[in-house]
This record gives sequence, C-alpha cells and structure tokens, in this order.
Amino acid sequence: MSTNLTAPATKGLGGKNRPTASRRKLTYPKVLLIIAGSLVLLSLLRVVTGANNLTGSGQYTAALNAAVPIGLAGLGGLWAERSGVINIGLEGMMMLGAFSAGAIGWQYGPWAAALAGVLGGALGGLLHALATVTFGVDHIISGVAINIMALGLTQFLAKLWFGADGSAASAAGGNDKQSPPMTDMPTFTVPGLSEWLYSVEKHHWFLVSDVAGIAGSLVSNVSWLTVLAVAVFALSFFVLWRSSFGLRLRSCGEGPIAAESLGVNVYRYKYAAVVASGALAGLGGAFLAIYVHIFQDGQTGGRGYIGLATMIFGNWRPGGVAMGAGLFGFMDALQLRGGGPTVHALLLLLAVLLVGLAIWKLRAGRLTQGVISLVVAALLGLWYATSDTVALEIVGVAPYIATLLVLSLAAQRLRPPKAIGKTYRRGQGK
Repeated sequence: MSTNLTAPATKGLGGKNRPTASRRKLTYPKVLLIIAGSLVLLSLLRVVTGANNLTGSGQYTAALNAAVPIGLAGLGGLWAERSGVINIGLEGMMMLGAFSAGAIGWQYGPWAAALAGVLGGALGGLLHALATVTFGVDHIISGVAINIMALGLTQFLAKLWFGADGSAASAAGGNDKQSPPMTDMPTFTVPGLSEWLYSVEKHHWFLVSDVAGIAGSLVSNVSWLTVLAVAVFALSFFVLWRSSFGLRLRSCGEGPIAAESLGVNVYRYKYAAVVASGALAGLGGAFLAIYVHIFQDGQTGGRGYIGLATMIFGNWRPGGVAMGAGLFGFMDALQLRGGGPTVHALLLLLAVLLVGLAIWKLRAGRLTQGVISLVVAALLGLWYATSDTVALEIVGVAPYIATLLVLSLAAQRLRPPKAIGKTYRRGQGK
C-alpha cells in the first residue's frame, strides 16, 4: 500500500493530462534548518524583549514535563486512527489512567502507578473497541460516552476509596477529591554537564546561552518516565512503519476490505490498535498523577483533547505528534509558571510570523487570507506596543488558542487515513 501523496493530474491544453507538483515533504535537513531558524528567532526575541525566561532551562524543564502527557495522548490517538478508529475518548482514558495511578501509587510506588495507569487506560480502550469495532457504534458517540463515563466513575470511586472516614487512604491523606501522596519517581542528572550548561545560560549570550538553557533542561532532573515516553515514541515509529504488523494495521485504516482480501484479520488489528491507544493515553494520565504525587479530580484538564490536536497537527505521524506536543507543552508550561511577561514577548513573535505568512499568501494570490494575516499582525503589534504584560486569564487559555492557530495553519496539508471513522463489517466486500 502506497502512502506517497501527490496532487492529482490536471488537464492541460488539448485535454491532455498534465501532472501537478507533488506536495513537498519535510526531509531531515529541512527539519534541522527549521529548528536552527527557530532557535535564532527565539534568541533574537529574548534580546529584544528582555524576556530571559523564554529560553531558560526552567521554562523548558516545565515544558518537557507538560509535553509528555500530551504527546502520549496524541500517540495513543495515532495508533487508533491509523487502524481506522476515531478515538475522541482519549480524555476519559487519561482520567482512568490518572485515577488508577493514584489508587495504586500511594501503596506501591510510582512504577506500580505507571503500570496501573497503562492498565486503566487500556480498559477504556477495550471498551471503545468493543463499542466501535464489534457493535458498530458511531466512533464520536462512543468516545464522548467514555469521557462522560470516566469523569463520573473516577469521581465516584475517589469518594468511595479515598474519602471514606476511617479508611487507610483517608488516614494517609486522601479525601473525596484526591488520593494519598505517593513517593517520587527517580530522576537523573548528567553530573558536570548540567552545571556547566547552567553557568553558560546565566551569561545571556546571544544564541549560545539560549542553546545551553534548552540543552540543560534535557540533562538535569529528568524523570525516568520521560525517558520511557521517548522510547515509546521511537518504538511506535518502528512498529507502525518498519514492521509487517504495522503495515497490516495501517492497511486496516486505509482499506479494510482490501486488507481482508489479503488475509488480514481486520477486527484483531483494530482491537490491538485501540487497546494500545488507551494504554498510551492511560500512561499519559499516570504521568500527571506521578508528577504531582497524587491523583486529583479534574487533573487531565483537557489534555486528551489537546493530544488529539497534536495528532492532527502531526499529520498522523509520531514525529509530527512529538513536535506538536513540544509546542503545546511549551504553552502549557507558560500557564503553569504564570508567564505573563513571556507571553507578552510572544505577541511580538506571533506578529512577525503573521507578517511572513501574509507575504507568502499574497505571493500565492490568496488576497483575503493575506490581508487578514496583516490585520491580525498589526493588532498584535499594537497590543505589544501598548502593554507591558499579559493578564493571567489570557495566559491560562494560551494553550487552547495555540491549538486553534496551529490547526488552522496546518489544515491544508493534512491527510488522514482514508477509512477513518467508517464502520467495517467482516465480509462486506463480497
């Protein structure tokens, strides 16, 4: 099955087919060039605005921790949707994972909590697979039902298990809204290197200190659960794109009838993909509980939906999901760290980027989009020039605004699996 995407041929003079240019692919040199350009742009922005936290190690440590649960949820959505099943129930599966981690972690430690989170999310995935694959329930309805069910179930069980007067959990610090605390997840630091990078960062040299700040967050107090998440991303790529199992699974999302004709058990692969999807989302929820040492009611905070957005932004590929998770994690970290001045500096960056987008659109002949981009850029520039900071209420919604902006810009290059969301029945092609 070919996944090479090219634009369809068009009719030229005389009615003959004339092939159009294929869509440009992001090669590794282009990705490295984009990363280098982004670093230079951020360094310039830091120098101009004086917002040193923009590339500080503290900001990127928080961003990394915020990106992991979002990325795991997005990766879970990728597994399900590559098999043709829409999984909008990622938020509920994250809730189940976070609750399971809290219920087990205070008694048996963080690694047991992570395993419990995987199992809790997998149960949610199994329920979604049963509804959509076996019984043919609409995928969106099933996902929404799981989100509602998970919210009510975790609230009920938290009150029953953690808040009961006289219980061991209550005596250990639990209540109706949270579990008792668990022990810390082990972290690692590269000795010598982390201190040297921090000393370079404090000098605030152009680009050099910025790179040192970002690199320092990768070698200082990094959770082993974060390392596990990175390994899961790499493993998912090799399983889905470099193995016969992954080829069969992706064929179920592109053409299940054709896959069945070649001997693929489509039901089995869809079940495996959706259960794996729930397990990954559950691990993301467990990360949230382990990071703050407790399960709390409302802990996921919509991160399952943002994970779904990273999957779409990443064009249903692990690398794209990781990049999207990093972006949304950065914005989420701003909210957690109360980064009003940093968000204020980003207004200038966004205005510059919109000017570049406007020039690109105008050169392509898209007058309306170009003018709208220029107008929005001018308004952002005016906002930056007439204010010194951004209200914390706006900082709080920054991750969701970033989600909408990124998805609107990425919409034209998206290519979902062809059979996504379609009900499949064994033997329907006969």
